[in-house]
Amino acid sequence: MKRQKIRKTLIFISFLLFPITIFYFSPYLIIQAAYKHIINGSFIVFLTMLVSSMFLGRAWCGFLCPAGGLQECLMRCDDKIAKQGKRDMIKYVIWTLWMLAVIITFVLGKNDVKVDFFYMTDHGISVAEIYNYVIYYGVLLILVLPGLIHGRRSACHYICWMAPFMVIGSSIGRALHLPQLHIEAEKKDCISCGKCNKACPMGLDVKSMVETGVTSKCTECIQCGSCVDECPKKVLKFRWTWSR
Repeated sequence: MKRQKIRKTLIFISFLLFPITIFYFSPYLIIQAAYKHIINGSFIVFLTMLVSSMFLGRAWCGFLCPAGGLQECLMRCDDKIAKQGKRDMIKYVIWTLWMLAVIITFVLGKNDVKVDFFYMTDHGISVAEIYNYVIYYGVLLILVLPGLIHGRRSACHYICWMAPFMVIGSSIGRALHLPQLHIEAEKKDCISCGKCNKACPMGLDVKSMVETGVTSKCTECIQCGSCVDECPKKVLKFRWTWSR
């Protein structure tokens, strides 16, 4: 349980820092910068997510994502499990349209390519002007409403524009046979108590995944380890594995 205290502390601190960091996760600023041929902070952050996920999967979502921290705070208000399945595909539609917009804007843009990590920030701080609070609270509203209406981390399931980077990165890692962090299970030791399901902040059916042996292949798993720490028989464990 100590790991979960550390994890929840990290993700809550990340949320508290969101007014400072929000522009580094902005899907809009990357388009604006692309027109000027500027590689901005969000471009570098998203690229980092893609590369790191080749080895760590979606661990960013579980330990450091400010939006994830907000979503887990909302679980105090509504802890029901969000419906998944086809709804999880919405974020991929959003991501695809967004990526097309970035590419088209860059092609139509002008100037020489340059790097400006702190683009549109004030000495690295995102929300430094009063009008920026309108943007900040607008983004919070977009993230809050799904969680209040649909339940556990539903914004992560339905509309997150960052998750596809990590899903793609994980797939690339498997294709290249890179060592990857996974949660795996000893199926024979499972007593079907269901505590893993209750602990999962993403509302995944971990028990069924253990029974079918697909825990290491779930693209919605955020590697938070809540199920690992809650399992009374230590059926679930973190492991570095190589795909064959």
